[in-house]
Amino acid sequence: MSGTFRKRGLLLGSCLAAVVGATAVPGTAYAADNLPPNRPAVKDLQTDFTPCATGDPAPYFSGPPVLTAVLSDPAEDDRPGYPEQVSGEFEIWWTDPAGVDQRRSYSSYPAYSGRLHRYEVPSDIPADTVISWRVRANDGTANGPWSSDAPDAACRFVYDNANPATPTVTSPEYPNDYRISDGVGVYGSFTMDSTSPDVVSYRYNFSDGTARTVQATEPGAPVTVRYMPPRSGTYTLSVEAFDRAGRSSNRTDYMFRVAPGRAPVSHWKLADPAGSTTATAETGSPAQAGTGVTFGGPAPQGTPLTSTARLDGSSHGYLTTGAPAVDTGKTFAVGAWVRPARTDRAMTVAGQDTDSGSGFALGLEGKDTGAAWTFAIGDAKVSGGAPETGEWAHLLGVYDAETGRAQLYVNGREVGTAAEASPVAAGGAFQIGRVRDGSGYKQRWQGEIGDLRTYDRVVVPKEVGELAQRKPSLLGHWSFETAADGATPEQNGGAPLKLGAGATIYKPTSGSCFPGRDPDCAYQPPALVDTGDLRLDGAGGHAALDGPVVNTGDSFTLGVVVQIPEADANRPMTVLSQAGEHTEAFKLRYEPSTYAWQLIMPERDEAGAPEKVVSQITGPAGSSGQGVRLAVVYDDATDTVKLFADGFTNAQATAHVPDGWKSGGPLQVGRGMTADGWGEYLKGDVDEIQAYAGALRDDDIVGLGWGTDPCLC
Repeated sequence: MSGTFRKRGLLLGSCLAAVVGATAVPGTAYAADNLPPNRPAVKDLQTDFTPCATGDPAPYFSGPPVLTAVLSDPAEDDRPGYPEQVSGEFEIWWTDPAGVDQRRSYSSYPAYSGRLHRYEVPSDIPADTVISWRVRANDGTANGPWSSDAPDAACRFVYDNANPATPTVTSPEYPNDYRISDGVGVYGSFTMDSTSPDVVSYRYNFSDGTARTVQATEPGAPVTVRYMPPRSGTYTLSVEAFDRAGRSSNRTDYMFRVAPGRAPVSHWKLADPAGSTTATAETGSPAQAGTGVTFGGPAPQGTPLTSTARLDGSSHGYLTTGAPAVDTGKTFAVGAWVRPARTDRAMTVAGQDTDSGSGFALGLEGKDTGAAWTFAIGDAKVSGGAPETGEWAHLLGVYDAETGRAQLYVNGREVGTAAEASPVAAGGAFQIGRVRDGSGYKQRWQGEIGDLRTYDRVVVPKEVGELAQRKPSLLGHWSFETAADGATPEQNGGAPLKLGAGATIYKPTSGSCFPGRDPDCAYQPPALVDTGDLRLDGAGGHAALDGPVVNTGDSFTLGVVVQIPEADANRPMTVLSQAGEHTEAFKLRYEPSTYAWQLIMPERDEAGAPEKVVSQITGPAGSSGQGVRLAVVYDDATDTVKLFADGFTNAQATAHVPDGWKSGGPLQVGRGMTADGWGEYLKGDVDEIQAYAGALRDDDIVGLGWGTDPCLC
């Protein structure tokens, strides 16, 4: 009986086999015998998720790593619907201090062919010891070859369990002994070192929030970085050391104090009395003037200069010393205030002689497409900016021997592209207004030069901005608190604004009664600023000066507070305007179609001239409903105009205005010119008009419109 069942079982198995064979995919062959798993490829092995390393030196890890491998079985072993599974056998080994071979092994759980297997190395492995590892696959029947079998070698690593020692920092130029050391614009060396022999890098930060990393030339070697302080004061250099395993040390904080930048090595104000034949040197050697030099020329407004030297562009229009003014073979800088009388040819502000040429040249070059300021050293030249005839500019050229780059600043801003330059040692006389080449002197300056300085260090951007700063001066401030004889006074005794019909000084008096208790006491809104403002009826009401308030051909700033009732903001209205002969130099207005305040500046004093328009959307009453603070800043040095609105926090619009032109018309408050004459009368309130010669900085704009004048520090 049992034999019969065995026969039936064999017959049933044979039938099932026949069915399976009948449903196999045509053309697919399967191995009759099991094949061993594939040998793991080194490219499929990782130590702590980094590629397997088989050579010297072995990589270091800060903790026992995770070993991973992709393991597979030959495709021929797969049966349809039954993919093969393999497990992994990992093995690690090392030699202990007694010379005995130590081994550990681990088997992973089975997984489908081609999957990742991992082994977390135990934490009791020895530190600072080269540990090797390999892996092979098992399909449940046979082991595959080891990954370390030829031609590949075993993977290797070292476990590092100790952090490096805290680094030390030294600097000969900037010691941490609480002395104030020289100084802004002067490089110093800072050496970082650690007693740990396996330190390979240092991460450091010079109080500026920017972390930098420097590599050691070999493990344990000290590193030295160069650093130039950009400001005076106390610095903290924070340093951490890192070893080969990526372990970091405790942080070292190295403190040092930096002095302000050194004074110029040569300095001529060129503000000598008219008739002088020598320019007095504040530092350095006096400069002898040729007969084409006239002292007592005009000075740039808003600077400490009282006068300048005018050079006539002839062969006699120059100043020169009998000695060099600066060592051009090292880091140096040269700068001056200049005003060219022409821009159609190359002209030099300053240079210094070599035997057959010049170590550098600072000046301008004429171009077919326009002039540009230049700073040249040898064959390298930086060009940028746009010189304008009769317009003041501050120039500064810097050569940094540490970086090998020449830079050019115009009016406090870097222009052009810094150029790689090779220093040219120039031991000859310093030249003002001309430059030397192989055939003699050329490129003679025509125009004014003042406050010429040379430095034996880098002049940092903050200092450049201070040298080029033209401090704005207050031209007028009208607060509209009182009126007498049809005019409202200027706060500092200047010209009053005359009030036209429909213009009154609004002074709320509701504080003398209580609207909620007294039915005859009407509510009166407060003035925009302080206790009074200018109220305009929108039908002809305006105020005006007898003449212009700002020179629109030069830098200027205007501030005003204005409010238009929402119900009346249904047509264009002008807040401020100042006209030329044929059109307005500027018009500050409200445009209801876009709910925006607009500044309109025609490019020329011509009817129908193209206009620059900048806008700010704030609505007629501002975000607070208590009026809008507007400011217009025109910077002739950068040919830009900005419109600030509603608090000045970050609301500003900018346009490029290359050639500002001077208007002679009077300032108008509350009206502007139209095709039919005066129009766009404003209906609303105006307060705190402030006018400045010069461009206020963005940080100073926030001080406008509060009843006081901002500190122009």
